[in-house]
Amino acid sequence: MNLPFFLARRLRQRTDRRAFTATVTRIGVASIALGIAVMWVAFAVLFGFKESIRSKLFSLTGQVQVTALTLNESLEETAMPLHTPAYERAATLPGVSHVQAVAHKSGLLKTPQGLQGVVLKGVGADFDWGRFGQNLVAGRLPDFRQDTADSKQIVISRYMARVLALAPGDAVTMYFLQEPPRARRLRVAGIYETGLEELDKQLLVGDLRLVQRLNNWGPDTVGTLEIFTPDFEKIETLKARTDALLTPFQRAVSVSDRFRPLFDWLSLLDTNLVIFLTLVLFVASFNMVSILLVLMLERTAMIGLMKALGSPNGQIRRIFWWQGLHMAGLGMLLGNALGALLCGVQHRFRLVPLDPENYYIAYVPVAFQPWAIVLLNAGTLMLVAAVLYLPTLLITRLRPVEAIRFAR
Repeated sequence: MNLPFFLARRLRQRTDRRAFTATVTRIGVASIALGIAVMWVAFAVLFGFKESIRSKLFSLTGQVQVTALTLNESLEETAMPLHTPAYERAATLPGVSHVQAVAHKSGLLKTPQGLQGVVLKGVGADFDWGRFGQNLVAGRLPDFRQDTADSKQIVISRYMARVLALAPGDAVTMYFLQEPPRARRLRVAGIYETGLEELDKQLLVGDLRLVQRLNNWGPDTVGTLEIFTPDFEKIETLKARTDALLTPFQRAVSVSDRFRPLFDWLSLLDTNLVIFLTLVLFVASFNMVSILLVLMLERTAMIGLMKALGSPNGQIRRIFWWQGLHMAGLGMLLGNALGALLCGVQHRFRLVPLDPENYYIAYVPVAFQPWAIVLLNAGTLMLVAAVLYLPTLLITRLRPVEAIRFAR
């Protein structure tokens, strides 16, 4: 029989009869529970932010883009043949979920209400409308597969619709910046919104064939190849594999390099989370040490008696260590339940709003990662178990006679 564990369990049963000791124990359990719940929420919000922002960004562009190698720094793309190894073999690379060909062309949208500089993203039959469709807030998605001629339908952002006073079904003139300048009468099929202001202010989606005709390109000429993967952590690996398929006149760029400020901001969130969790764990551990010291002071007479009967210091220390570990375990159980409840309510009802202009999303997003929860609980348990040994060092300094006399 494990004597320290047995005695710790008996002490817990007797603790319920002591109002002060029971109150102190509840405080210890509550401190661990609140710490775990707060860390649950912190992890869920961090993962939720990352997944939401990445999902919005990747609905507009691929994780790896292949373009023609050029020194041209303007918004105009350099023509690139479609049927290259990068397009025909990229889909066979490990981790690739989709490959699509697009082309971009800058211009001006003009209505009686205003003027807006934009970039038309021409898409073809291989475009993933399912990925983009999650951003649709009004109207419908166009279908560019049935018409033999280039379609005049476009999807604009809510920002453009507000500035230019446009609605689904409205006609708008777009002027293209080339020599000689050209104008096309287009019709708004739908309105999208991602919350990513940099993209929403300038990007609209139209027919790839329209861009090809404006640039005098053939049907097998495009501006960019977009390669998608569901695993964000392997983007650089995918880029390296894509580089092996490129011709001498092509280059590959990862989305993390193209949108470096956005991903630097997300990395800063990781740093802030580490600092925050360190402070929470420090406070919870300090509370457990203080509470265990109080419990030991209440049992000073018992400690002195056990020492007088010949119990070694290590055995007595393990009794209180088991007591502290029990409080930590109960607190972690309650904290996990509370954290899951709070995150589940926010995920279901979206009660906590945000300013989309500053946070790219209208509500606090939450996402669950089982491995993070397991590591959180395991790390907390190991830290608390290690810290609980510190106050038990006081037992080694107590002399039996002084302990019994102190208890009187």
